[in-house]
Parts: sequence; C-alpha cells; structure tokens
Amino acid sequence: MAPHLTDITHRLISSSAGRIHLVEQGTGPLVLLVHGFPECWYSWRHQLPVLAAAGYRAVAIDVRGYGRSSKPADAAAYRMLDLVEDNAEVVHALGEESAVIVGHDWGATIAANSALLRPELFRAVGLLSVPYTPRGGPRPSEVFAKLGEHEEFYVSYFQQPGRAEAEIEPDVRGWLAGFYAAFSGDTMPASGAPDPHFVSRGGMLRDRFPAGRLPAWLSEGDLDVYAGEFERTGLTGALNRYRNMDRDWEDLAAFDGAPVAQPSVFIGGRLDASTMWLADAINAYPATLPGLSSSHLLDNCGHWIQQERPAEVNKILTDWLTTLPR
Repeated sequence: MAPHLTDITHRLISSSAGRIHLVEQGTGPLVLLVHGFPECWYSWRHQLPVLAAAGYRAVAIDVRGYGRSSKPADAAAYRMLDLVEDNAEVVHALGEESAVIVGHDWGATIAANSALLRPELFRAVGLLSVPYTPRGGPRPSEVFAKLGEHEEFYVSYFQQPGRAEAEIEPDVRGWLAGFYAAFSGDTMPASGAPDPHFVSRGGMLRDRFPAGRLPAWLSEGDLDVYAGEFERTGLTGALNRYRNMDRDWEDLAAFDGAPVAQPSVFIGGRLDASTMWLADAINAYPATLPGLSSSHLLDNCGHWIQQERPAEVNKILTDWLTTLPR
C-alpha cells in the first residue's frame, strides 16, 4: 500500500450498473478522480492524500467493469452515457451537489463528457494525458481501420470480444508489466523501433512490449495490486469501453463539435503518443475548452502521468483547484 493511504475509506454505492466501488480521503469540496485503461482507483494513490491535505474530499472510483465495481455482461452497458450516469450517481450518493472531476486516459474522456452532459453537477474538469476532442468526423471504427497500413491499430485489435482477452488473461501480470513499460517515458521503445500501438498481422500486442524492466514509477508491489485486480475480474469489462466507441459517436450526435465551457486544466506527457497525435486538439483548446486555465506538457514523461510525475501533477492540480470557487 502506498504511503499515506492507511486512512482511506472504501465504500460501495448503488448504481444503475449495480454498484460502484470508491475510495475516499479528506473532507471539503468533492474532487472525483476517474482512472483509465488498464488501471483502477489505485492509479490515484499519489493524489488522494495530497488533495485531502489541501482541504478536499478526494474520491477515486473503480470505473464500471473494473475492480470491485459491477461488470454488466452486455457490452453495450459500457457506453459513455452510462459511465457519465455512474459519475452522477456517485456525486448524489455522497450527498454532494457538485464536484470537480479529474480523469486520466479513458477517464479524461469520461470526465470531459461528464462535464459536457451534466454541467449542473460537474463544475470544473481536469484532463490528464488524453486531450479533449469534441465528437465529430467519421465513425471511429472507420478511422481506426485506416491506420497502420499493413498493421492493425490497437483500438481495432480490441474490438472483437475475446480476442485481446485470449492474449492477456493467460499471463495478466506479465502483460500489464509490458503494457505499462511500453508507454512509460523511461522504458518505452526507442524511436524507430516497432510501435507498440500497432499489431502485426497474425501477431499480438505484447510482441512489441519491452521485456525485463519495470518503469521507475511501478514497484513490484504496485504491479501486484493491478495484476491482482485483473486476475480476479478478467479484462472484458475494461475492454468493453473500446467496443462502444461507435455507439458513443451515435449517442452523442447532438453534441457534435460542442465545447466544454467549465473551468478546466490539461496535463500531458511530452513523450505520450496521445499528446503528439492529438496536437491539433490541444491547439484547438481556445475553442473547445474556453474555460481552460492552463495546459501543461511535462518533459520526458510518458502516458501514466500522475504516477510517473506525481509531484508535478499534484502541484498543478492543487494550484488550479485554489482558483475555483469552493
């Protein structure tokens, strides 16, 4: 267990999925923390005590399909509209009228859409690693299918139920270690090496993972936590998020091109493909995030930003939070 997490409170709340598991620390205005793939509430272990010490009620959830939260069997139950509603139900169950929502990776997209769809509940939004890109353009599956020429983009690889699970679940711990290393600033493949975002025809994603070295931010104990969760739950619930991108595109048609107007902050890693490929989305922030307070790209940092660079992320978040009405 990470330092300063001994006084956290675990809680299960009822939701339309069945239950949402959350971890809570501190008192004050609610800050809701939403993780990405393939993680769980534990990815916020460095933020919970710092936000609590700064006078906030810090709450990290297990997103539907992860950890101790419910895992509906129907893949369509992981659409964005349902995940936004889960977040709204957490706010209500905690007896709060509003929250600042902060998300990483898929959690950033979930956070942005929570602010977009439920502005009366989510008064400010922090985005980590994945920039806000308003709904628009062609159907996502068509876009991803065109990437990589003779290779297959990982999002396309994840689409067929059971396919990625067959790769991951025989060795969850080893696969997670490789996946985390592939996108960490200190262990990612060198420039010019085969890109781990793509799969060779007939191959597996793990064929391109670095081997034999954990990122500096990931201890054996941390890896034990993540592996233990996914060995217990399997990966289908987590992967089902990717299998709803076309549904989301249809569901959110009324919000095509819509900005998120609330106060916001963005933090990305300069070595993260998410920030490089979506540089145009970052440049568009004056139109798409008109309430943006600041945007940050951390040097020599990869994708797992709040774990790779916790001190810097914590300072940016706490400084930003002090600018918001309490």
